[in-house]
Amino acid sequence: MKDWLRKHPEVRTIRVAAADLNGQARGKRIPARFADNAVKGGTRFPFSVLNLDIWGEDIDDSPLVFEEGDQDGVLRPTERGFMPMPWLEAPTALLPIWMFRENGQPYDGDPRQALAAVVARYKARGLTPVCAMELEFFLIDDSGKKMQVPASPRSNKRRKAAETLSIRALDAFDTFFTDLYDACEAMDIPADTSTSETGLGQFEVNLMHCDDALRAADDAWLFKMLVKGLARRHGFAASFMAKPYPEYSGSGLHTHFSVLDDKGDNIFDSGGPKGTAALRHAVAGCLDAMHDSTLLFAPHGNSYDRLVPDAHAPIAICWGYENRTAALRIPAGSTAARRIEHRVAGGDVNPYLMLAVILGAALNGIEDGVEPPSPITGNAYSQEGLPQIPTEWGAAIDAFESSDIMPRIFSKDLIRNLTLTKRQEKLYLAELSPEEQVELYLDTV
Repeated sequence: MKDWLRKHPEVRTIRVAAADLNGQARGKRIPARFADNAVKGGTRFPFSVLNLDIWGEDIDDSPLVFEEGDQDGVLRPTERGFMPMPWLEAPTALLPIWMFRENGQPYDGDPRQALAAVVARYKARGLTPVCAMELEFFLIDDSGKKMQVPASPRSNKRRKAAETLSIRALDAFDTFFTDLYDACEAMDIPADTSTSETGLGQFEVNLMHCDDALRAADDAWLFKMLVKGLARRHGFAASFMAKPYPEYSGSGLHTHFSVLDDKGDNIFDSGGPKGTAALRHAVAGCLDAMHDSTLLFAPHGNSYDRLVPDAHAPIAICWGYENRTAALRIPAGSTAARRIEHRVAGGDVNPYLMLAVILGAALNGIEDGVEPPSPITGNAYSQEGLPQIPTEWGAAIDAFESSDIMPRIFSKDLIRNLTLTKRQEKLYLAELSPEEQVELYLDTV
C-alpha cells in the first residue's frame, strides 16, 4: 500500500470507506501524508455508522446508539488496497476498509464480514464459490422536472424508446463508456461486455467470473460507485434504482455462481446438460431461502415496483433450464461451466448481503442434501400453484425477521439491525410523495 502512494505522488487526499447495510459508502477524508496511520493502526468510527438508514440517520431503536454507548469499531484496510477515484477532479485514492471489534474479532454487523463468514463455511468443506455479476443501470437526465434519457453527446438527440442490444444506443454514449472502461482498468474492476437493455436509457455491464467471492462483491460495490460518480462528471445521472420509470422494465443484478472442490473441479458439472446432485441441492437451498431473503434482493420501497408479472423480474419461486422467467436459471453451454443464475435481485441491492444470502442458502442445500421440486418449462408468470416471493416491502421485512433459515447465514445482530433499519425507512418513506421517493433513490442506490 505504501508503494502505491509512492508511485502516485499526485494523490493528495484519500478516502477510507466501508459499506453500510444499505451498501452506502461511509468513511473519512484523510490527507495523503497521514495515510500510514490508517494503514497501520486503522481508523475508527462507531458501529452504528454501518447501521444508518438510507438518509444517513441513526436508527431510533438501535441498541448500538445509546444503549451500548455508541462504541467505536476499528476499521482496517481490506485486501484491495489503494485505488484511484477517476470520477473526481482532483487525484484522489480510495482505501476500502471493513470493521473489527477492539479485540480484533470481525464485527458481524459489517456486511462484508457477513459474506466472509459464509465464504469461511465453504472453505471449511474444501469448497470455493466462483461468482460473476451482471449489473443493469439507467443513464438519466434529472436536470428538469421530469426524468428523461440524456441527450447523446454525439448527436445531441434523445433516444425516445428502448433499443434492446442496440449498437446505436451504445455508440451514442461512447465517450462515457470509453471513460468507464478506462476507469475500470485503473481500479482493477473486471468489466466485460456491455449492452443496451430494454429500459429507456438502460444498459448492462457484465463483470467477469471470480473465484474470490469477497472480491466479486467488492467489484460490484466499487463498480456502482464508479458508474454513478463518472456519470455526474459527464453531466447526467446513473442510477441502479430498481424501477425509475413505471412503464419500463426495471434494473436487475443477476448473479452466476458455481462451486469448485479442493481439486479445482466444478461440483455442478456432471458431463451432461442436467448437472449433478450438488447442483440440485444448491438449487433447493436457494429456493427454500428465497421467500425469507427477498428483503436482501429488494431492500427498498421502490424495489417492489419492479417485482410485477411480465416485467422480466421473477416473482415465482421456481427453477428451470434455459428459462429466464424462472427465479433460478441453469444456463446452457459448456458442461465445465455449469452454473446457477440467480435472477431475483434488483440493481439497488447491497452486493455483500445479496451474495452472502445466495451462497449461504446454496451451501445450506448442499449440506442438507435436499432435493428441489421439478424444474419448470414455459412461462413462470402464467403457471398456477407456484409459490411466490413477497411483493410488498412490509411482508418481506416480516419474513426476514421471523425466518428460521436466515440465522444459519447471518448473525442475530445483523438480522436485528437490518430489520430495524428497514422498518424505520418504511415509516418515513410513507411521508414522501412519489417524486420525492424517486429523488431519494436516484443517487443513493
